Amino acid sequence: MDWKATIDRYENELTQDVIPFWQKNCVDEQFGGYFTMLDRDGSVYDTTKYMWMQWRIVYMFAELYRSRFGAGNEEYLKIARDGFDFLYKHGRTEDGSYYFALNRQGVPSMAQYSIFSDCFAAMGAAALFAATGEERYRAEARSAMRSYIRRLDNPKGRWNKLLEGTPKRLSLGSYMILANLGCVMKECLGSDEFDGETDRAVRTVMKLFHNPELKVLFENVNPDGTFDLESCEGRFVNPGHGLESMWFVLQYAERINDKELIRQACDYVDELFHFGTDPVYGGIFYFMDALGKPHLELQHDMKLWWPHNEAIIAALFAYKLSGEERFLEHFKTIDQWAWSHFPDPEYGEWFAYLDRRGEPNNMLKGGKWKTFFHLPRCLMKSSTLMREIAGIN
Repeated sequence: MDWKATIDRYENELTQDVIPFWQKNCVDEQFGGYFTMLDRDGSVYDTTKYMWMQWRIVYMFAELYRSRFGAGNEEYLKIARDGFDFLYKHGRTEDGSYYFALNRQGVPSMAQYSIFSDCFAAMGAAALFAATGEERYRAEARSAMRSYIRRLDNPKGRWNKLLEGTPKRLSLGSYMILANLGCVMKECLGSDEFDGETDRAVRTVMKLFHNPELKVLFENVNPDGTFDLESCEGRFVNPGHGLESMWFVLQYAERINDKELIRQACDYVDELFHFGTDPVYGGIFYFMDALGKPHLELQHDMKLWWPHNEAIIAALFAYKLSGEERFLEHFKTIDQWAWSHFPDPEYGEWFAYLDRRGEPNNMLKGGKWKTFFHLPRCLMKSSTLMREIAGIN
């Protein structure tokens, strides 16, 4: 494996392509915040400001500022600071939670029905504290984190449209995000305040959502940890989420030096690659049914950018901690497929939505769900992991 050439490819993509694309096109100089609805060439096709996407940009530019890729670049820090100010002023509610969306001027346009707005606010504020040491950022990181935890048992609150006939479920997304969020809080704030919640989230992911017979992580389970194989929701599998959750677990397990947790998470990574890979056209399926039955979502067999980003990190993390060749092979396979299908050679950045065969069916570079986050995080994290594997400073 030519680690040096692979590292160079990832780092050049980040610094010469992805960062410049967003730095040039995302900042709203007139009203504040960011444009995330970007067409193929970076032009803006909608000015709605979705809170997940906004706070993720704050997080990434703050992380870049304090990384070797930013080297104290003051423009990166300014982009993150200005975004924080806009979002804190316009997006925060009286109880400390965050709206789902604002209009361009900052007027709330969608209620705070998603706790992930709070999650990414906590991440963005925490990264800014780590970058600057300013207390206002730490205070908001703790506040948003507490809001996320407080709302975990009833995420949508009074905006929940479901009635009593809908079965209650536990969602993998809520716990995997908390597992990572706790690690971010630990790293950026240097506090043990959320250690207990982080550990509980990790153990919940590993114990409740994994089906040992089918060898896959389910997206939804019953509150008692049993699996509902009689409904589409109960059989729902999201391979990208599963792989992302496993590298979250691996980063936690590495920090606390839990070798059994590392072994278990590595095995789950292997299972998810085998389950989620398209045997005909390659790549990772978006949504799947645990028993191979029809899926309700028509986009289920598409290939999206972010599951491939997370699969790359998961394979590298598992290889670094286990040294097992199966994970190096997974990395080589997913690296080759992703880099031969997603990058846009004409305008830069990566396409988001490919059909099953790997052809773009939408040219957007940013939207309601895609922003400056999964791809740059993948490029940064993968570079670090590869340098550690290869012993390259």
